[in-house]
Amino acid sequence: MRIAFISANREIMPDAVIPIGLLQVMAAVPERHEKLFWDLCFESDPLATVADKLRRQQPDLVAIGLRNIQNMDYTNITVNLDYYRRLLAAVREHSSAPVVLGGGGFSVMPRELMEALGAEYGIAGEGERAFAQLLEQLEEPSPSLGHIERLHYRVDGVLRSNPSPLEPLDVDAQPRADRSVLPERYYRDYGIESLQTKRGCPLHCEYCTYPLIEGARSRMRDPARVADEFMQICARKGVEHVFIVDSVFNLPPRHAKAVCRELIARGNRTPWTSYVNPIAFDDELAELMVGAGAAGVEIGSDSGCDEVLDRLRKGFRTDKIRRLAQVCRAHGLKDCHSFILGTRGETLDDVDRSLDFVEELEPFAALMLVWVEDREVVDARTERDRRDFRDAIYARLATRASRQPRWSVPRLGIRFDPRTFAVLRRFGMRGPLWQHLDRVPTERLA
Repeated sequence: MRIAFISANREIMPDAVIPIGLLQVMAAVPERHEKLFWDLCFESDPLATVADKLRRQQPDLVAIGLRNIQNMDYTNITVNLDYYRRLLAAVREHSSAPVVLGGGGFSVMPRELMEALGAEYGIAGEGERAFAQLLEQLEEPSPSLGHIERLHYRVDGVLRSNPSPLEPLDVDAQPRADRSVLPERYYRDYGIESLQTKRGCPLHCEYCTYPLIEGARSRMRDPARVADEFMQICARKGVEHVFIVDSVFNLPPRHAKAVCRELIARGNRTPWTSYVNPIAFDDELAELMVGAGAAGVEIGSDSGCDEVLDRLRKGFRTDKIRRLAQVCRAHGLKDCHSFILGTRGETLDDVDRSLDFVEELEPFAALMLVWVEDREVVDARTERDRRDFRDAIYARLATRASRQPRWSVPRLGIRFDPRTFAVLRRFGMRGPLWQHLDRVPTERLA
């Protein structure tokens, strides 16, 4: 079977992200199949590109990875869905091949997207095993689909959804992704690679989609194998930074420390960044991370109000956020805290208290976002009800952020816009660009 794998992501702010999930699914497909990889990230006319490739290569099956429903600044979610609709329409116009949807964005609301986009199949969550099972059945005269984990499909026009498996995927047993198919521009323009040390997240944050995408049980990879892959991908020309894309790198801490020790043993010199949680972030871990090459950490701190953190079920309070910032500062580890303002039940007074907290915290960088529910893309009433509240929050952010040289507000274009990123890259900076805000004169970023 000839299969076209399409990475639909077009988001390049602040950086273009390697579609590691789709590459992993490709790697798990048996070699008897012909695998085509079409990355639309840098295409000037992605729909024309798809149409041309469909006409010339005529795949038997089209698998489309939907990375995001929302974009980085939590806006234009309708535009993203419209783009996916146009992409599916282009496939339908130029091919009779059935379509399989997957990816993180799809996994957040699979049934809604199956209805909205009209694909024949969709796989929510991890796709390596399920996609291979689907291929096996599609080669049969009478496919049997009821046993394929997390598969969404139609029977006589009625959408059906299969349950999750009892046994989660063994992530250490999966073949490595083939990065050779990627456009060179990922490395030439951005220089950032991606790597997982584990999958799944046992935390219970009220809004988070990681458990939907990867499962609620952490499955750790062997630290030595992680370090071997790290060194291998860093040997490629153009790789200047690695982002560890685990939901939370430092949980459990023993695994994170073991990975760091393996990187230290291999003499790693390539800088890297990861997401960390204020829970169980101590001096020993910070020291090991820095010794292993870590340049910075990103923290989903979310709020400066303990009541809001409790409501969001974050598992920590502001004292833990303060402690993490102190540890990072003591070890020279740059910290970027993201705050999501205006979550369910939050008031404008809560927002003001969070802004006061961020000013007091003085992290190396702060990313200020305003909450948008994923379901707003399919629920116009919810979107209307929340719009005025968001506007009031942005008015406060516009005033506060103007006085804070390392606050970024994507929606308002404050230190998060193409011009800012062009300035930073013109200075030859690579990796997450927030780590370089101290190296460019403030007036250049004004």
